[in-house]
Amino acid sequence: MIKKREFQEMMETHIREMILYMLNNDQPFGILCNLEHVTFDPPLPDELAKVLQDVTLFMIAGYTFESFQMEDHTLFFEAGFGPQNFGSVVSMPLLAILQIVVEETPLLINMAHPMLDYRKEKEESGIKSSLETFLNNPENKKFLKK
Repeated sequence: MIKKREFQEMMETHIREMILYMLNNDQPFGILCNLEHVTFDPPLPDELAKVLQDVTLFMIAGYTFESFQMEDHTLFFEAGFGPQNFGSVVSMPLLAILQIVVEETPLLINMAHPMLDYRKEKEESGIKSSLETFLNNPENKKFLKK
C-alpha cells in the first residue's frame, strides 16, 4: 500500500495542507525528515554535516518560519547551523517529511514510501509518449536531421 502512487499523492496533499494550515495560523512546527533527501545551499561545512542524524528534526520558527516556502512538490527555508549560525537554504521534497510535530506532539505521520518518485515516472512516460507521437507522423520527418 505505501508504495502505490495514489497513496503517495494523497499523503503529499495531506502534508501540503497541514503545512499550509500551520503557516496560515502562525503556528511554529517541527519537521522530522529523512536527511538523505535534503539539500543545503550552500552546502554545510563537513563539521556541521557530520553531526546531523539520518533522521533530523528541523524547527520551523522565527526567521526560519518567515522564510518558509513551498513550490510544487518541494519546500524551502533558511536556517542557521552550529555555534557560528552558518546560514543555508534547506530544501526537500514533501514526501521526505516523516512527521510534522507541534510541541512534541506528532500531528502528521507520513507512511508513504519516499524513494518512489511517481512524478519523475510520470514525466518520463509523458516525454516518451510525446516523442513517439511526433515520430509516428510522416509530416515530421522533415524536422529530423539526416
